[in-house]
Amino acid sequence: MKAELKMPKTRKSFLKRFKISRNKKILRRISGINHFLSKKPSNTKRKKKKLCLISDDVLEYKNI
Repeated sequence: MKAELKMPKTRKSFLKRFKISRNKKILRRISGINHFLSKKPSNTKRKKKKLCLISDDVLEYKNI
């Protein structure tokens, strides 16, 4: 039997948490929008609904 080359598996946890934009930038959710929302101002809640960009410093540190 010949050794078959296997495709590398996609990290499913990465796909659940992050989104890759058309320009190959990695976006993530902003934390703090799951619960205890009644005490937070509406401006804060509105800003946290958007996705934010992961900086290059974090990518170099994590070796993604």
